[in-house]
Amino acid sequence: MKHKVFLIVVCVLAAVVLFVVINMLIIKFNGKPVPAPTIPRGPQQLGEGRKLTYVVMGDSTAIAQGAPYKDGYAVASAKHLAAAHAVTFVNVGVSGAVANDVAGPQLTEALRYKPDIVLIAVGANDVTHFTSGSAVEQAMQQTIDGLRQANPAVKIIVTGSPAMDTVPRFPWAAQRIALWRVHSVNAVFERLVAKNHLVFAPIATETRAAFKADPTLFAPDKFHPNARGYALWTPVITRALDEAVRQ
Repeated sequence: MKHKVFLIVVCVLAAVVLFVVINMLIIKFNGKPVPAPTIPRGPQQLGEGRKLTYVVMGDSTAIAQGAPYKDGYAVASAKHLAAAHAVTFVNVGVSGAVANDVAGPQLTEALRYKPDIVLIAVGANDVTHFTSGSAVEQAMQQTIDGLRQANPAVKIIVTGSPAMDTVPRFPWAAQRIALWRVHSVNAVFERLVAKNHLVFAPIATETRAAFKADPTLFAPDKFHPNARGYALWTPVITRALDEAVRQ
């Protein structure tokens, strides 16, 4: 009897390991890689009017990986602000960044400009890297505190994670796990928004249905949005920017 139970346990464990390996291989090889674009890193001047320094921080989506940089939400949101302001625009986002990267090198770079308004677009890699909620919260609070030490009046907008459960590169099981992780990570962002009086740009909840229904909104890597995909995020972000400016 003990031998039979042992064989059953071994078979179950082997099946689980095989299932995990197959899913990892699908994730690795499903889709064609798209390179991170080379973007301007110095300050750019846009528009006329009251002066406003705008800094974008975040991950690969902040630099529009999967689309031409000009078609991403960073450039689009800067142009939106420039319709009524003389904007000094700086993008310090880096492909692959997690919340801790934003709190480290990106914060150091952003503080050079003492920004008036900041968009923090991070969370997707914390979802896929299984960063703990406490680690995300600590890193984000460090970022918020650092920005406010440089400029107590700074307006901060956060997006949280996009709807990673819609990513076609992920097989069904990975999408279910991603859905749980997105809810978990974004709950941390929502607490930070309430605690620190930030503005939330809920790209996951407002665009999930569209991405789920239309896989052509993704780039060839089946992971990042393409230009049409980023165009769906942009109005969510610009509405949040408008709310922040009015505060």
